[in-house]
Amino acid sequence: MRRRTFCAAAAGAIAVTTLPMKRLFAAEAAADVPALGPDRKQVILKASDIDDLRAAMRGDVLTAGQDGYDTARRVWNGAFDRKPAVIARCTGAADVVLAVNFARAHDLLVAVRGGGHSLSGQSVCDGGMMIDLAPMQSVHVDPVGKIARVEPGVLLGKLDHEAQAFGLATPAGTVSHTGAAGLTLGGGFGRIARRYGLACDNVVAADVISAGGKLVRTGVKDNPDLLWGLRGGGGNFGIVTSFEYKLHAVDPNMYGGPLIFPLEVARDVLKFFSGYIGSAPDELYTDVFLAGTPDGHKALIFDVCYSGPLQDAERVLKPLREIRKPIMDGLRPTTYVALQKSGDDNFAIGRSYYLKSGFIHGIEPAMIEEVVGRYETAPQGAVIAFAHHGGAISRVKPDATAFLHRDAQHSVIIIATWQDRADAERMMQWARTTWGAVETMTDGFYVNELANDDPERRIRQNYGANYDRLVKLKNQYDPTNLFRLNANVKPTA
Repeated sequence: MRRRTFCAAAAGAIAVTTLPMKRLFAAEAAADVPALGPDRKQVILKASDIDDLRAAMRGDVLTAGQDGYDTARRVWNGAFDRKPAVIARCTGAADVVLAVNFARAHDLLVAVRGGGHSLSGQSVCDGGMMIDLAPMQSVHVDPVGKIARVEPGVLLGKLDHEAQAFGLATPAGTVSHTGAAGLTLGGGFGRIARRYGLACDNVVAADVISAGGKLVRTGVKDNPDLLWGLRGGGGNFGIVTSFEYKLHAVDPNMYGGPLIFPLEVARDVLKFFSGYIGSAPDELYTDVFLAGTPDGHKALIFDVCYSGPLQDAERVLKPLREIRKPIMDGLRPTTYVALQKSGDDNFAIGRSYYLKSGFIHGIEPAMIEEVVGRYETAPQGAVIAFAHHGGAISRVKPDATAFLHRDAQHSVIIIATWQDRADAERMMQWARTTWGAVETMTDGFYVNELANDDPERRIRQNYGANYDRLVKLKNQYDPTNLFRLNANVKPTA
């Protein structure tokens, strides 16, 4: 209680004491700004109100035409070129409180940007307010307590770098420029998740700014229901300003890399893999891609990480290497940090992406035939992937966290990428058609892979038996649905 009172008082003090001085140094008076509310109806933001927010915040408050505005509004997925009416670049919890209160007072559509890696583009919005957490970049590792305290603007590469300095890690993603916050709130798969669970399973506490502008501490003893909802329920309940992750002793030296087969043997290799991987140890994580190689050929690519004892790696991987002759065998001793960065270029910042995905319980023959057959005639820029799950992820009860789909062994992911906007509709149509052919073989989906055109009913069905509990949390912490640009759970309050 004392902490919440202090934060509220501090925010008020900042507003009162700094406003007159900062006004002296403010830019030339600007015009009123047209904006959009949650119902997409236009509202007008007075220039004086924006100036007041700018004076009160420690971080920048940007509108169109100002230095830094175009850079701040850019997100990872280049398919979205959205222009918020105002961007609040928060440097800490006090700034977040001010931004949330401003958005609520002016009835604005709100987008929350952490790392900006939202596939559906919902971390930025047209005409509303973008609450940008990117400046909040602190990572503090307690190597004795094996805890990492992480702010919401942190990218995974920084978290891995800081934790691995002490031989520690927490399961978090497979691309180092992914934001830790969004990844975690949706669940959080990763190369060591089969050993230690999802990223959200490893969150032991968090500080959250609610839609009412209040700081709420959540943990095993403090507001545990909210912690339950943050573990897989997305950004529905507030803005997390600090995560506390449980860390694990993880040897920085691992074994892995790419193993590439020609497309013509993809059916046989995948049929073997579907049986082989079912009995694999938790230390083995293998994503599979039907994708183009740098020389322009289509191929079957395994992205392998073995985090067990190095002396066992070649024995464990020998059957996969020998099923057919690969065109490239890049499996070798390497580091965890290097593996975490190895896919960065394949999911480059600024490229355009459209994605459909669903969970599967195994890679069945019908699925193999469907995806390989469709990939053989797929356009350049098309990718079909099987992401690896199971292991420790599956040993958590479905109702222990908001993340329900614990029995999934893989996700099948249909990905369309392009650089030229003229290719957008053609590539998205390929993805939709391909997804239509495999959707009936899936059960639920990973909410971080929400597509911008997914229907509302798909989200409702996905949370299944956990949905009603999520609605109760939404009613408590965000009854007006201020935080709606996500895999949205609608309040009934």
